[in-house]
Amino acid sequence: MHIFYSYEQLIAILDSIQPYKAMSSSLSQFKKKQNLPIETTFKLPADIPVWPPGGGFATGIIDLGGGLLVSQISTFNKVWTTYEGGPNNLGATFFEPTGLSEGFFMLGCYCQPNNKPLHGCVLVGKDNSSTSNGALAEPVDYKLVWNTKSQKIKQDGHGYIWLPISPDGYNPVGHVVTTSPEKPSLDKIRCVRSDLTDESTTCHSMKLWRTENKRFNVYDVRPIKRGIEAQGVSVGTFLAQSGGGTNSKAFPIFCLKNTKGSFSYMPNLSQIKAMIKAYSPYMYLHPMEEYLPSSVDWFFTNGAVLIEKRKGVIRESSIEPNGTNLPQGSSNDYDDATYWLDLPLDETKRVSVKKGDLASSQAYVHVKPMLGGTFTDIVMWVFYPFNGGARAKVACTNIPLRTKGEHVGDWEHLTLRISNFNGELWKVYFSQHSKGQWEDASELEFQNGNRPVAYSSLHGHALFPKPGLVMQGMRGLGVRNDAAKSDAVMDMATWFEIVAAEYLGSQIREPPRLNFCMNWGPKEGPKGPKQKDMWKGDER
Repeated sequence: MHIFYSYEQLIAILDSIQPYKAMSSSLSQFKKKQNLPIETTFKLPADIPVWPPGGGFATGIIDLGGGLLVSQISTFNKVWTTYEGGPNNLGATFFEPTGLSEGFFMLGCYCQPNNKPLHGCVLVGKDNSSTSNGALAEPVDYKLVWNTKSQKIKQDGHGYIWLPISPDGYNPVGHVVTTSPEKPSLDKIRCVRSDLTDESTTCHSMKLWRTENKRFNVYDVRPIKRGIEAQGVSVGTFLAQSGGGTNSKAFPIFCLKNTKGSFSYMPNLSQIKAMIKAYSPYMYLHPMEEYLPSSVDWFFTNGAVLIEKRKGVIRESSIEPNGTNLPQGSSNDYDDATYWLDLPLDETKRVSVKKGDLASSQAYVHVKPMLGGTFTDIVMWVFYPFNGGARAKVACTNIPLRTKGEHVGDWEHLTLRISNFNGELWKVYFSQHSKGQWEDASELEFQNGNRPVAYSSLHGHALFPKPGLVMQGMRGLGVRNDAAKSDAVMDMATWFEIVAAEYLGSQIREPPRLNFCMNWGPKEGPKGPKQKDMWKGDER
């Protein structure tokens, strides 16, 4: 007679037998290692398209000026792993880039939490200068930032994190990680000439890993200045920080800088349209949604009015298609008058326009350089004539908040961040009321190839990468954000209009409605897209 046990049954039996508890622990640790999400490398569902020709977009190498060429590497050798701490208490893994082309050197190692598939990139550099003080230089020494030799954590051997000590006139842009207490060789990494580097900061909402006692932290690094005109370039490396509280010490890791000020690596108009077709989201409305999106032109031609208040006198006028009669320019140009948009005056039309018109809806696209022109942000704005009232949740009870949160005119947006090295979709930003969230491509839901899915919340229209309930609040008290799939879906690859791409100059003519700087509704009505801080800056 043969008796077969499952893995779980075997572990339970071994756990009940004292002499085999150590073996059980080893088996559990083995299972944990094998099942970590990071053991799988993420790839987009479909191949990256072959882009239309022209310019330096998606050619694999970007010239940052000053003799520095950079390339993006997303293939890695694993150096060291810890199996606890960090997101979901699954630990983190440290990697070094592999497969570098001839003449390119590592600028720093890469770190990622173990709770999601491996998906990352770091820049590697090549010295293309003709001067004696080249763009890159070997460090003169290393400083041991931290090691795990005395740490009682689950890990693959011991980890050592080193800070390169730069020669005068150069800065480190990344750490070296080893499994040996011996210093790395000096030719392992390169430091970058200081005029080609920029100040960096950490994103505390993107903490990569920390020890249980919080005495050591690993953070994602990004340029301190980010926006259309900012030169800072993310390397993809991390910052190692030891100490805690007021005694914490941040080690100086810099970002790179695009000193050329050139947009030759940004996509041309044909490439932009191809990317929109390849990566535009499907946006699903909630099954109970009453207030649908529409085109702005539909809103104008179906009775929306422009309100002018001057010296206490209110005047109403209809709006021409495309907003050609809307006031233009800065609000400072109209010191003696206030303007805003409102729903039609006729009550029947008012109720009808509130509901929107999905068939007419469009994504209004703003294309802009980001992170020193190494990425393209395709920002897709959606307009709703009306934003519905919120619902609160207290414990298990849902409470309508009547008119709380209701307002005329609602602008929401998604941002597609695409690498200018190869045209790969890297992450997506989902706007959520006055805030939002970045979501890595590895965490997205896709449909029909590489097109992500977004869910618009009931009444409030905040955007989320997954369906379900998201609460704004704490301890069972807060405002509900309900998102679910329905038959009402907006296909942004079909319904879009490119309204702005400043770096393309006269190729894109901005519509007059874009430069209406007043409120798109009375009282709580929002400003238009171009008046948002992130129009020229980065998302939060």
